[in-house]
Amino acid sequence: QVRLVESGGGLVQPGGSLRLSCAASGRTLSYYGMGWFRQAPEKERECVAAISWSGGRTYYADAVKGRFTISRDNAKNTVFLQMNSLKPEDTAVYYCAAAYSGGTSQNPNEYPYWGQGTQVTVSS
Repeated sequence: QVRLVESGGGLVQPGGSLRLSCAASGRTLSYYGMGWFRQAPEKERECVAAISWSGGRTYYADAVKGRFTISRDNAKNTVFLQMNSLKPEDTAVYYCAAAYSGGTSQNPNEYPYWGQGTQVTVSS
């Protein structure tokens, strides 16, 4: 069993930055692919970024490419999402998730482990 806990969300002005962290316990994340998803009110959950087990491959949604960076520290069992140049449309609950596959899947059904989510609000 993998337990994931996100932190780092909050209220930020447009153009600002936030760094989300996802700390894992229960098992090492070293062999899991990791993803960051977000869900805005009345919208489907979408994958914004994913990283392979080694960190060698990454995926970014077009909406965040060039602004968000996903990274991981397997020694600390933690995954990060650096979010820069934030826009109001980035407002959502952000979730981290772990997948057995070890790759960069964007399909939420391939992620059996999820955190509780952290709210990100971008507003002036």
